Amino acid sequence: MASEAESGGTKRSVLEEVAARLMEHRSAFRSFLVRRVADETVAEDLLQHGLLRAVERHRDLQKADSAVSWFYRILRNAVADYYRSHAAEHRKTDGLMREMIMTGEDKTPSLDEVRPTVCACLGALLAGLRPAYAELIRRVDIEGEPAAAVARELGVTSNNLTVRLHRARQALKAGLERACGICTKHGCLNCTCSD
Repeated sequence: MASEAESGGTKRSVLEEVAARLMEHRSAFRSFLVRRVADETVAEDLLQHGLLRAVERHRDLQKADSAVSWFYRILRNAVADYYRSHAAEHRKTDGLMREMIMTGEDKTPSLDEVRPTVCACLGALLAGLRPAYAELIRRVDIEGEPAAAVARELGVTSNNLTVRLHRARQALKAGLERACGICTKHGCLNCTCSD
């Protein structure tokens, strides 16, 4: 097969001809994929991956005229690969979840179970925070009061309370990092700072 093809009086490479044919049908290819994966982002990713594959394998094509049907085969294979990989991923996730259920690791520990393992430095650091920040952390994070109830009691909106609580947590985090160093990287559980 010649590496150059005559087209409209100018010489174009087979790759250029294939690319031009494929780009003419780009929206049809995209629609084809969207109907099969029902997610436009995934469809676009598969289309881009398919176009890269077509560029890599353009020499497998006998004639540029058959580029469209050849590319649909590439797209069908890409869709099959996508579903195959997702099925494998779901099997792994389901297996992990079954294992966690069998060992009891799927349950969130109660606040009473976690409280004894929280960093011993927390009490001292709360005292060093702005009183409003310390109160929010104590009420919402330690005592477990609903944020909406705290917001109503303080006379602020839920959004405002969320912002305040975020700032309080950031201040506490900064204090913990200064006081405890590496302990904070592991979530401050089973703290060894006071040892």
